[in-house]
Amino acid sequence: MASSLTKDSPGAPSGEKTFFGHPRGMATLFMTEMWERFSWYGMRAILTLYLVAAVLDGPLEDRKVLAGAIYGVYNAVVYMAAMPGGWVADRLWGARRAVLVGGIVIALGHFTLAIPSDIAFFCGLGLIAVGTGLLKPNISAMVGGLYEGQPSARRDAGFTLFYMAINIGGMVAPLLVGYLGENVNWHLGFAVAGIGMSLAVVQYVLGGRHLGDIGREPAKPATPEEKRAVLRKVGLWVGIAAAALVIDLLLGTYKIEHIVNVLAVLGVVVPIVYFVVIFRNPALTSEDRPKIKAYVWFFVTAVLFWMIYDQSGSLLTLFADEKTDRMIGGWEFPASWYQSVNPMMVIILAPIFATLWVKLAQRNREPSTPMKFALAMLLIGGSFGIMGLAGAAAANSETGKVTVFWLLSVYLAQTIGEMCLSPVGLSLSTKMAPKLFVGQIMGLWFLATSTGNALNGWTTKLNAPLGDALYYSLWAVIAVVAGLAFMTAGKKIRALMGDVR
Repeated sequence: MASSLTKDSPGAPSGEKTFFGHPRGMATLFMTEMWERFSWYGMRAILTLYLVAAVLDGPLEDRKVLAGAIYGVYNAVVYMAAMPGGWVADRLWGARRAVLVGGIVIALGHFTLAIPSDIAFFCGLGLIAVGTGLLKPNISAMVGGLYEGQPSARRDAGFTLFYMAINIGGMVAPLLVGYLGENVNWHLGFAVAGIGMSLAVVQYVLGGRHLGDIGREPAKPATPEEKRAVLRKVGLWVGIAAAALVIDLLLGTYKIEHIVNVLAVLGVVVPIVYFVVIFRNPALTSEDRPKIKAYVWFFVTAVLFWMIYDQSGSLLTLFADEKTDRMIGGWEFPASWYQSVNPMMVIILAPIFATLWVKLAQRNREPSTPMKFALAMLLIGGSFGIMGLAGAAAANSETGKVTVFWLLSVYLAQTIGEMCLSPVGLSLSTKMAPKLFVGQIMGLWFLATSTGNALNGWTTKLNAPLGDALYYSLWAVIAVVAGLAFMTAGKKIRALMGDVR
């Protein structure tokens, strides 16, 4: 890492070492995020395959449908947890402690998955969801804190660099965890993911001195009465959920689909309720209100983007497993390895896009944020257009399989779209968030992923009755129409954004 540290780069105090020209604290957050994403993407690479092979009962087709629904809803729960995680940082602990506790809980979750028991498996998933909710929004908010008072383009470049950390971990994890899980033992794969998360915690503690005072204290500490009120509400809702589950079990009507459907509904309802709460909060100033209105546009667009994009871990993984020729010579590589393709492409493209945005900004030709989001939707729609053709080709093939180039083309289109939306959206969230709501607005950004995945809990069920060609083509058309609509509304959205660019 020493070779990446230089002195006296722009934006750093004189004589202070920097990380690729960015604040030194970025190295700490970069490495922590890299190992955390290693654990997450390693587990995610084998989750659907493990559910189909070892956990769920019934005919294969039914197991695949349910596995896809569980995968989507679980992703939704993980990102939904970012909302209370942001609140904990903003009102109770500060981002610094929230990230530390979250990392420890995630590591415990992965090691719990390594226990060969169905009960331990679902308990482990729950721990990972709680820990990720504490870590994910708050580490991103801390990245934003490193660029306080610096130009917008530099902040965007910083988030793009941070995004590389996500994808370095995401690239390596499926290769190692996926191979061990599919070819040696599922639980060994989960244990290796836990080791990765443990390294994230160690890195975070050792590098904390480079973060200064960022995230040490909550932005608006909760009063004792507010703490008691939240505790009562949490207890009430946990009690209601537990009572509903007990009644379902006693009546003999329990099915795992009941939990999946309830969580899917929550994934849609929670962001709607939360936006209402923000708009009704007296602390929201007249200057910030139009920005939050603009943010709703970005949120809805991101929901549709992630709904399509995150099917890579469910339907596209099953397509890779069953309908893609994975032979190299006489050896068939694991289907989970496809999960490394997108992160690898991001690693290649991220520095290109980071440089591109800065260069275009210097020439006053950088696309507006609404235009970047519109391009992302056109590209994600194009990727599913390719998937529709791939599905038709597999159906008409003698072997029922297509070459690897179909999925590689899909991931390339999705990656370029991701570079137009995800790091830009992260940066936008820190710029548009009122100071008292930074952690919670970051939680809202991740909640867009949650809502998209919650919708996946239902939409992926359409794949079986519609077939690959029609299913993917349908969503391709919807995404392209949404992109064109966002492009048309760009001027209105920019007006609502005010001084944010």
